[in-house]
Amino acid sequence: MVSPEEIYRAIVSSEQRSVPARVARGVLGMISRPYGWIVNGRNHLYDRKPELAARVDVPVVSVGNLTLGGTGKTPMVAWLGQWFAERDLQVCLVSRGYKDTTGDGNDEAKELAARLPGMPHLQDRDRVATAKKAITQNGAQLILMDDGFQHRRLARDLDIVLVDATQPFGYGHLFPRGMLREPIRSLSRATVVALTRANHVSEPRRKEIELQIRHFAPKAIWVEIEQAPTRLLSLDGTRHDLDELNGKPVLAFCGIGNPVAFQKTLTDCNYDVVDMKIYPDHFSYPSSTINDLSRWSDQFPQAVAVICTHKDSVKLRPGEFSRLPIYAVLIEFQITVGLKALETELAKLVVQSAQ
Repeated sequence: MVSPEEIYRAIVSSEQRSVPARVARGVLGMISRPYGWIVNGRNHLYDRKPELAARVDVPVVSVGNLTLGGTGKTPMVAWLGQWFAERDLQVCLVSRGYKDTTGDGNDEAKELAARLPGMPHLQDRDRVATAKKAITQNGAQLILMDDGFQHRRLARDLDIVLVDATQPFGYGHLFPRGMLREPIRSLSRATVVALTRANHVSEPRRKEIELQIRHFAPKAIWVEIEQAPTRLLSLDGTRHDLDELNGKPVLAFCGIGNPVAFQKTLTDCNYDVVDMKIYPDHFSYPSSTINDLSRWSDQFPQAVAVICTHKDSVKLRPGEFSRLPIYAVLIEFQITVGLKALETELAKLVVQSAQ
């Protein structure tokens, strides 16, 4: 069964060319206009009056993106958190806490807690107040703001924007007609532009994307990041080699912003994906869905395992599937272009935090 997410992407990408799809694109285009007016008006206000952005007493690094969906923010935040921690800085993560329905942290918070054990992470819609709280109550020497590009109320010392190489410009339209959260020209605010999943496209395509971005952000540091699967992680924390399921029939599911990238990862691992379920980004996996997944897995007796992303796995518990083991694919990334220039900027913040 095709998910609503897949239907939406097929429409806004113009992959679906039926008459109803064309009508839907027209309606979505009309809806996107007032959204664009609001975004442009807000950006114009902050561009004209930068003093409206509140500045706190320690350096602030923002990691964000230009489009809806997954671009690899969480792995980047984890890398930065570890980089600063290795230089003896007390780092505090600050984020909105989008779709945190329990008060225990949303899926990104849980994934970051697994990647950065012991690093404080405060979540609240008011990130200015939260950043100040991180300084006074947690002794933060540096604030790392997750998903902060559109949150202009909090001034930042470094603005890192991630662009997914597989879908860099959100189908060229603002939401909901496309996947852009704001116009491409907003990249002019970025200090660093990082092309994630760079290894998923050809070198000529990477150069083409860079040229397009350079038009709007000629002074930004250009970074390229390659992402690749490294291990399988069971729900009890046991690590397994990727090759254990090489060529074997598996089931897969995910509730992330870029399910297409996850599908490509499974293909690259040479897994025989018998069937796959796609849920909305930040899906919480209530008990009813767990029961549905269990019944679904029973329909495929040939399957030997169920695969999901690490972001999905942090919301599951061992033993929830009665028959099949569940594994998360662990993704690691490597900065292949621009590392030295990026680290030069980060080192400046280490010095600044000590002043």
